[in-house]
Amino acid sequence: MDGSTQVPAGPLAPISVAAFKQVYATHKVESALGDLADSANESLRATYEKMLRAGGMRFSVKPSTLPEMDALYEDLPNFSEPLDDIRRQLALCTGTEDRLELTPILLLGDPGIGKTHFARRLSKLLGTGLGFVSMSSLTAGWVLSGASSQWKNAKPGKVFETLVNGDYANPVMVVDEIDKAGGDHQFDPLGALYSLLEPDTAREFIDEFAEVPIDAADVVWIATANSAHAIPEPILNRMNIYEIAAPDFDGACRIAQTIYSEIRSSHAWGENFPPALGEEALLRLARLAPREMRRVMINAFGNARLAHHDEVQAEDIETERNPKRARIGF
Repeated sequence: MDGSTQVPAGPLAPISVAAFKQVYATHKVESALGDLADSANESLRATYEKMLRAGGMRFSVKPSTLPEMDALYEDLPNFSEPLDDIRRQLALCTGTEDRLELTPILLLGDPGIGKTHFARRLSKLLGTGLGFVSMSSLTAGWVLSGASSQWKNAKPGKVFETLVNGDYANPVMVVDEIDKAGGDHQFDPLGALYSLLEPDTAREFIDEFAEVPIDAADVVWIATANSAHAIPEPILNRMNIYEIAAPDFDGACRIAQTIYSEIRSSHAWGENFPPALGEEALLRLARLAPREMRRVMINAFGNARLAHHDEVQAEDIETERNPKRARIGF
């Protein structure tokens, strides 16, 4: 690192202090570009040229002081255990030259209880970027590590793209539904994680498309899963595992109010609604899983406007899914 600065924070976010870190060496990119044959993959050539234009330095950020986390505990009441561990690590590294070191996190729990939302909130807390890959519908081994440029339609993996195309050397990388990763005997979608989750080997991570080493040692890893049974033991051994229970009813009410406030504040039309959700509407929304709350709440805002309500009322919140249409027979 050869310098530091402060990165402006978003609303209610802590100020982040940033040093610069080299995530790849431009002279190695120049060498790789110079070695390309005239018949080489044009996408690979364009990737090298883009890397040279962007340069290899990225921000490595962390909060400048121990951030106020009470709001996170309030909004994510069922995530207190991982939040406690994150707070301890922040207490150690803030106010020092030490980089933020977070052991990879695995969040286990039922669908829709807020695991992915937690990852997004953590990214905002740390003041860094966010990369996201869903493993539920992917079967090829190149999802994280890239595919060889010799293959048709090959491209870099998610780790390379997030570091090279982003602004940060230490983004939060979410591997969603890691237990749903498919594969065969030839390709292992999780194979890259064996080296990426170990800082010593992640410092020289080579994407199979670009074949230029990148430093992924500072990436903050968060994986989500419904169950640990389908996850290889070597992956589990590299992670702190947290079993996330569904929030109790009081916690669900707090989450529902937070979701209402987030949706309201992120849209211009939100100014037409009061800052807090009414009690009857809140109790109705709190019966849902957090993921379902967000979908239902957006519809509820629209229902309220169509009904000319000046606030979202209980009847605007449709908690039942639309019944499936009957099939047309012949």
